[in-house]
Amino acid sequence: MRRDILHPGAASLRYEIREIVAAARQIEGLGQTMVMENIGDPVAKGEQPPEWIRDIVAELVREPGSWGYCDTQGIPEVRAFLADQVNARGGVQITPDDLMFFNGLGDAIAKVYGFLRREARILGPSPAYSTHSSAEAAHSGYEHLTYELLPESGWLPDLDDIRQKARYNDSIAGILLLSPDNPTGAVYPRELLEEITAIAREHDLFVIADEIYANIVFNGAPPLHMSQWIGDVPGIAMRGVSKEYPWPGARCGWLEILNRDRDPVFGRYVDSLLAAKRLEVSSTTLPQLSIPRVMGDPRYPAHLERRRKMFAARADELMAAFDGCTEVLLNRPGGAFYFTAMFPEGVLNGEQTLPIADPVVRETVERLVEGVAPDKRFVYYLMGATGIVVVPLTGFQSVHHGFRATLLEADDDRRRWIFRTLRSSIEAYVASGREAAATT
Repeated sequence: MRRDILHPGAASLRYEIREIVAAARQIEGLGQTMVMENIGDPVAKGEQPPEWIRDIVAELVREPGSWGYCDTQGIPEVRAFLADQVNARGGVQITPDDLMFFNGLGDAIAKVYGFLRREARILGPSPAYSTHSSAEAAHSGYEHLTYELLPESGWLPDLDDIRQKARYNDSIAGILLLSPDNPTGAVYPRELLEEITAIAREHDLFVIADEIYANIVFNGAPPLHMSQWIGDVPGIAMRGVSKEYPWPGARCGWLEILNRDRDPVFGRYVDSLLAAKRLEVSSTTLPQLSIPRVMGDPRYPAHLERRRKMFAARADELMAAFDGCTEVLLNRPGGAFYFTAMFPEGVLNGEQTLPIADPVVRETVERLVEGVAPDKRFVYYLMGATGIVVVPLTGFQSVHHGFRATLLEADDDRRRWIFRTLRSSIEAYVASGREAAATT
C-alpha cells in the first residue's frame, strides 16, 4: 500500500492466555485429552451460577425493556444503585454520573488506554495481566512500562521500584494495580495501597484499580475497594459481574470514577471516555438490569461468602499438594482464583523433557518448543504429556519463569488430580535435566 496502515503498537497485541489454546488444539487433534487451566471462566470449569440468580435473569429476559438500548452511560437506576453501594463504604463519595458501563472490562480497558494522550504512560505490574499490558503498549507504541511484583514477598509490589520510576520518568501519568491480582492471586494490604496512593499524590498521577475480583478475597481480610483507600487522588475503579455471579458471557463491566473534580485534566479525560461511548450508543442492557436485583438480594452476601470459603479450601488443597516441593516457589493465593508457580533462577534449561507416549504428539511438541522461552517449553511438554494447559509466566510480561493455573475445576477428584499431576510433572521435568547432565 502507498501508506503504512499498521498501528505502531500492533505488535504489542498479544494475549498468551488465549494464544496457548492454538497449540493445545493442535495437540488435541492428535488424540490427547486436554484439561484447560489457561482461562478464568468458572462456568467452563463446572461452576453453576446459583439458581436464584438464573431465575432473576430469566425473568428479565421476559421483560421487553431488556431487549432495547439503554442510556449510553448505563441505566440510571443501576448507576444510582452502584453509587449508593460505593457511598455506603464510607470513603470517597460519588454520584451516578461517576459511573459508566462497557461491554465487559476488555472494552473498558481498550477505551481507558486508547483515549490517553499518546505520550502519557500508565505504570503497571509485572507479571502483567495481558489485556492491560497489551492495551497500554499498543496505545503508546512502546513496550509496556512495569514495576516489579516480588515473588519472595508474596508477589506484593516493589514500592521502591514504583517510587523511582514515578520520580524519574515524567511520561508516567498513572499507576495501575490489580488487587486481588491476576496472575498471582496476591491481595494487597491497605497500608501498601495507601503508600501507592501517596506516591501518586506526590507526583500528580491518577490510579487505576482493576477490581474485577474485589469480592473474591479469602486471605482472612475483608474485601477492600478503591473508594476506601484512594483518599483525594483521582482514580478509576474497574468492576464487573463476570467473576462474581459468575457470568463471564454477560460482557458487563463498569468504571467508578473517583475524585473527578480534583483535577481538571483528569475530568476532561473522563469526559472523553463518555464521548467515546456515545459513538457506540449503549452497552448491553440485560446484564445491567440484573445488578440491583442480584446484588441487592439478601442472598447475595451469603453467595459471596460461600464462594470465598470454596476458593480458600481449594487454595489449602493446592498448598497441601505442593508441600515440600522445592522445584518451584508457590505462594498461597489469597484472592481471585489463580496461582502462580515460579521456577527459581537456573532451574530450567533447554534440554528438559517429559515422557510422551504417543510418538506423533511427541514430535509435535518437539517442533513447538523450538526457540521458545524456557517456561513455555515446560508448558508445551506438560500439554503433550498430561493434557493440562497452563499459561507460561513469561506470557505475562515477566522476567520470571513459571506458569499460571486456576483454582476453578469444580470436580473435586479432577481438581486434586490436576494439582498432583502438576507437581509430579514439575519434579519429573526438572529431574530430566539433571539426568541428561549426568550422562554427558
